[in-house]
Amino acid sequence: MSLDDVVLAAHATLAGADSAPGVWVAPGRINLIGEHTDYNDGFVLPFALPQAAHLAASAREDDQIRIVSVDLKERFETRLTDLAPNNDGWHSYLAGVFWALREAGYQVGGADLALASDVPIGAGLSSSAAIECAVVAALCDLYHLDIAPMERAKLARVTENAYVGAPTGLMDQAASTLCTLDHALFMDCRTLAVEQIPMDLNAAAGPNGGYAILVIDTMTRHSHADGEYGSRRAACEEACRILGVPALRDVSATGLPAALAQLPTAIAPRVRHIVTENQRVLDACEALRGGDLTRLGALMTASHASMRDDYEITEVSVDAAVETALAQGALGARMTGGGFGGCVLALARLDQLAAIAEAVTREFAERGFHTPVTFVARAESGAHRV
Repeated sequence: MSLDDVVLAAHATLAGADSAPGVWVAPGRINLIGEHTDYNDGFVLPFALPQAAHLAASAREDDQIRIVSVDLKERFETRLTDLAPNNDGWHSYLAGVFWALREAGYQVGGADLALASDVPIGAGLSSSAAIECAVVAALCDLYHLDIAPMERAKLARVTENAYVGAPTGLMDQAASTLCTLDHALFMDCRTLAVEQIPMDLNAAAGPNGGYAILVIDTMTRHSHADGEYGSRRAACEEACRILGVPALRDVSATGLPAALAQLPTAIAPRVRHIVTENQRVLDACEALRGGDLTRLGALMTASHASMRDDYEITEVSVDAAVETALAQGALGARMTGGGFGGCVLALARLDQLAAIAEAVTREFAERGFHTPVTFVARAESGAHRV
């Protein structure tokens, strides 16, 4: 049974068999390259995943919100008038969207929602953004709201920032909303300008077939509770103060040596990562446009080295996955996400993927790590009604 069928069945139990819900899907996302550049007004290059949040929804004539999570086997009910910012569990990511829309002046009534998702939680694949964006898309259709895609993404981010209380940037929600099939989404995090970059890796097929992105979930669940994420961000802000720039986006690759000379030893490597990573995103776009996957792979590997050595946000399992993938012939490999665990991307020929997955699994077993989960990621479409 597909997830669409699953949520339709759950909705029928919740709202009655006579209800006529629609089904909306919003994908998780993975960042091809451009890590920790978002809060520095820089550039990112995510793409949407096949894994997605699936939502069956129907409007109500009263102000009641009823939600069921198929995955958690839990149910939640509230009223529009009772909504208030909180981080009270899984349902806040859904109920908060009603609050965000109403705070922005949109007329939204109650609804019955049934949710199921196959986006892994805690793997850096934006499981929460997928849920939020699915709810935004559903409510826009159910209540005939004419909201542009980027504004929808912003409303989803308001849910996460102001309602749930998680200080994320806009990349996750923008990718889950705006991505298109077989494209990566280049986004300028300062201007919010976007460009769809062709990413049909099979178009670069050679004598041994096409290429693909293998996602290796290390099953090491990242957490920023120890303040590491905050310390990196504080270092960037301190560097901006010393250099007299609004954001590290304003330090060019050519101006990097002069900037580094002005910075304390503890901060300089953090700045080097951000500035070089911004340039790598621009170079990756150029490589994709030209079908130069060898160059793209080299940029991915350089990005990982920068996160490992300059930003110091990798850990042993992701480093092992990257090293093993490269040893098995991948064109490039890198950790993706905020760091300290999560997923690794390996760019390789289709006929190499199984060997890479097997080699990483063996390496993890020998080193006593969690058994990794692997899957092939095709660039999918953003939030839409099925």
